[in-house]
Amino acid sequence: MRTANDRLRHAILFELGGLFIAAPVAAWATGKPISHTGVMSISLSLAAMVWNCVYNWLFDHMLVWLGRRVDQRPVWMRTLHALAFEVGFMLLTLPGVAWWMDMPLTHALVMNIGFSSFFMCYAFVYNWGYDIVFPCPVDAEA
Repeated sequence: MRTANDRLRHAILFELGGLFIAAPVAAWATGKPISHTGVMSISLSLAAMVWNCVYNWLFDHMLVWLGRRVDQRPVWMRTLHALAFEVGFMLLTLPGVAWWMDMPLTHALVMNIGFSSFFMCYAFVYNWGYDIVFPCPVDAEA
């Protein structure tokens, strides 16, 4: 299992990278000023950091419960991990995005799907790289 400090480092680095990409792209895609999309992006980033820590903690515990090692995640599992994270996060944030961006839920959903698609790919690559740079400690008994 990863330590709390490792999970915090993971979440902060992930969100910083995503924030520097998402805010300008959202401003460009919506025609809103970057100050407006920046506030939304920072808010979503903070919410995502909390969701990231909770979700990954739950996912790791599920792996242990299923008798799998947390340091062995095949491509299909990494794909499922990223997809489930994004779907959960989208459901949690959709009403707030629609409200803040002053758009109907259907438009916010399309926007969220676009950004979720980006973040799924980003999460897949980021998590794989993170596991290489910061390997998960392996329990001697596992």
